[in-house]
Amino acid sequence: MQRPKTSFLFDLDGTLVDSVYQHVLSWREALETEGIDLSVWRIHRKIGMSGGLFANMLLRETGIEIDPERIVRLQRLHADAYKQWSADIRPLPGARELLAYLTDAEIPWAIATSSRMETARPVLESLGVDFDRTPIVTRDQVKYAKPDPDLFLAAAERLGVAIQTASVVGDSVWDMLAARRAPALGIGLLSGGYGQEELERAGAYRVYEDPADLLRHIDEVGGRR
Repeated sequence: MQRPKTSFLFDLDGTLVDSVYQHVLSWREALETEGIDLSVWRIHRKIGMSGGLFANMLLRETGIEIDPERIVRLQRLHADAYKQWSADIRPLPGARELLAYLTDAEIPWAIATSSRMETARPVLESLGVDFDRTPIVTRDQVKYAKPDPDLFLAAAERLGVAIQTASVVGDSVWDMLAARRAPALGIGLLSGGYGQEELERAGAYRVYEDPADLLRHIDEVGGRR
């Protein structure tokens, strides 16, 4: 029997690039523009899910009536605010090295993000991603984003691998829930602000500090050359 090929499907924000808190502040600015007062910690707990679902949940928590036009407006305000932060976003420690290792080892990998390409492109460029060679799936390309599994299913299809043999690497509970529903193995990173127990409860079978820590333990998750 042929041994299943290992592959990795990466989330982007908080997993490969240090951008979670820029997203949080951008959402706060968008909400304040709409006259909605919400604590920063509440915003952070929703980072990682789709923008539409994120806005729905935030508005639901405030008791404000949900208006589709307002959701679209909030998403636009968030995107505009986030663009102002993009230049300051950097790859997380070991992110470039991890991707280079997988490429050199001929281990398939792809990126699947709840962001739209409009906001994802600048941080992908900071990561040094080759857009012509790297499968990238964004919110624009699927019907539903996380915690639905669509992004990771599409990424596995682009790679030509079975989702059951893939490992989803993410920093949020929404990544791990989407991985379970795919179903794929979930690897959690602490670099997005969620705790180890939270990630494990959501389905992570291994949790590491950041991409550098994952690279140091890559043999534990089937990433041997």
